[in-house]
Amino acid sequence: MLVGLSSNYLRRGLLSSAARSPRLLSSARIAPSLSPNYTAGMKVLAVLYKGGDAATQEPRLLGTIENQLGLRSWLESLGHEYIVTDDKEGSESVFQKHLADAEVLISTPFHPAYLTRELVEKAKNLKLCITAGVGSDHIDLNAAVEKRIQVLEVSGSNVVSVAEHVIMSILLLVRNFVPAHEQIERGDWQVSEVARNAFDLEGKVVGTIGAGRIGYRVLQRLVPFDTKELLYYDYAALPEQAAKAVKARRVEDLKEFVSQCDVVTVNCPLHEGTRGLVNADLLKHFKKGAWLVNTARGAICDKDAVAEALKSGQLNGYAGDVWNVQPAPRDHPWRTVKNPLGGGNGMVAHYSGTTLDAQARYAAGTRSILQNYIEGKEQEAQNIIIGLSGYETKAYGQRK
Repeated sequence: MLVGLSSNYLRRGLLSSAARSPRLLSSARIAPSLSPNYTAGMKVLAVLYKGGDAATQEPRLLGTIENQLGLRSWLESLGHEYIVTDDKEGSESVFQKHLADAEVLISTPFHPAYLTRELVEKAKNLKLCITAGVGSDHIDLNAAVEKRIQVLEVSGSNVVSVAEHVIMSILLLVRNFVPAHEQIERGDWQVSEVARNAFDLEGKVVGTIGAGRIGYRVLQRLVPFDTKELLYYDYAALPEQAAKAVKARRVEDLKEFVSQCDVVTVNCPLHEGTRGLVNADLLKHFKKGAWLVNTARGAICDKDAVAEALKSGQLNGYAGDVWNVQPAPRDHPWRTVKNPLGGGNGMVAHYSGTTLDAQARYAAGTRSILQNYIEGKEQEAQNIIIGLSGYETKAYGQRK
């Protein structure tokens, strides 16, 4: 395979619809509450995003500092300290100050607390990291392995939400929706200016980089659009019946894959093997005028290369909700870059996986992980990124 990828780098878990072999975890892979690994009256630190008036008016915005994943009364009733903040940047931040003696860190992909190797070294009491959502790339996972810090996430909590966002993003690019709406907002009415860059999705070739839980659901949702062909690029072939169900063809060479696609959607995890995967060299192999959607992680795509490809017309559109740094700087090129016709930008803040439905799922999942930790019960195998024995998943590259 190209660009230095091992053959095991793209899949995030199995399809939830596929049979999964039960895996019993040894006592070394869980954090028992009745052992020295667990401290009564522990400090739990949560870094969430600020919800403001919206969170006050809508209590289902559970992933905010105002509504605190619905955990405060429960944790405090058990005698634990619960610190919740959105202040995460710099040594004087609430995050870094409380990290020094926190036993559990809860973070979220939507307002990530970047747990670097340096901070792992300073977190002398840290035993468990929980991602309230899916995607733990904001944590230095190798450092966590070395320090025997467990890392878990609420696997599957966002798969439907993100897959739907992918389909929406594809359609708004292909149909040239954003410029059409902006025209109406300006009080204008010039159909030709919009229609000259609007197409049907039917008859196009659409491909996904990564065909795991989210990527496969994207393929499922594309079937009714009667595309010319559905393709996927992944380290492992889909189960035969799963591939037949969506009539998807696997392409094993990445450059060959993108050269065949009218639309490319990125649905793989971020790690050493996928960082900068969509770069200037790969973009040269895209069909001229292709559309690119990325709801996986911003750093999978080179920000400057993508901006230049869109500006030049090599890409006709770029859409998604993930940025290489979050919150994105005001001068980030993806905020404003457009194609030569003045459209093609479908970027939004990172919210695809934090719909109200998704928040209910990842809040419940976070509580379940915490409860298992406190009570010394086995964690659900699909949620474990790092156990006390090291990596328990291939989602972040071939580790086992």
